[in-house]
Amino acid sequence: MVAAKASYEECRLKRLEENKKRMEALNLSKLSQALMKTPPSLKSSPMKPVKSRTTEKQSVVVRRSSRVANKPVPDYKEVDRVEVRVAIPRRISKKRDLSNRVYASEEARAEAIEKAEKMELLLEPAYPIFIKSMLQSHVTGGFWLGLPVSFCKKCLPNRDEVVTLVDESGDEYQTIYLARKNGLSGGWKGFAVAHDLVDGDAVIFQLIKRTTFKVYIIRVNSSEERKNA
Repeated sequence: MVAAKASYEECRLKRLEENKKRMEALNLSKLSQALMKTPPSLKSSPMKPVKSRTTEKQSVVVRRSSRVANKPVPDYKEVDRVEVRVAIPRRISKKRDLSNRVYASEEARAEAIEKAEKMELLLEPAYPIFIKSMLQSHVTGGFWLGLPVSFCKKCLPNRDEVVTLVDESGDEYQTIYLARKNGLSGGWKGFAVAHDLVDGDAVIFQLIKRTTFKVYIIRVNSSEERKNA
């Protein structure tokens, strides 16, 4: 047991001696001492310079059809948006005093319609005709005049257009006909105000041209009664 320990110790010492000779042959001991004497700031490896990334611009060729390849590229900013609208010149109409609204009785309204029907018999039958009894919404409030749907479908254009109203003096008033709503909108107010239309008046519309009406007005009350109202 003692002999085995002795042989092991001899081998260990022999190995240490051999390693020492090898280190001396390679000058490793001197290098380790030199490193221990070097300042810590110098031991760290220097940082490599960071290269800045540059984005390379590449020109891309846009593939175009051979049919338009030789044509100039359109500038869409210069293309104006076209909107088709029906417009009429504005008339300066006098303001109405709504405090003096006339409300027609049922008897007076019926009488005006009866007079209009008698006058209709005297007009040229070749032209389509309808009679409209005026309401407050036609002549004071929203100034919207709805027309008979059957008349619109049969006799008037199927799109929005300017419709001219010609009164008994021959004066013309342009209005906007809205086909989908079957009625007169813009311009009707000017006609109603200019002719002092009131609730109960009976108005005869005679279509003398494709978009032109000859208009006759039957007053619900006489002019003398209106002055005294």
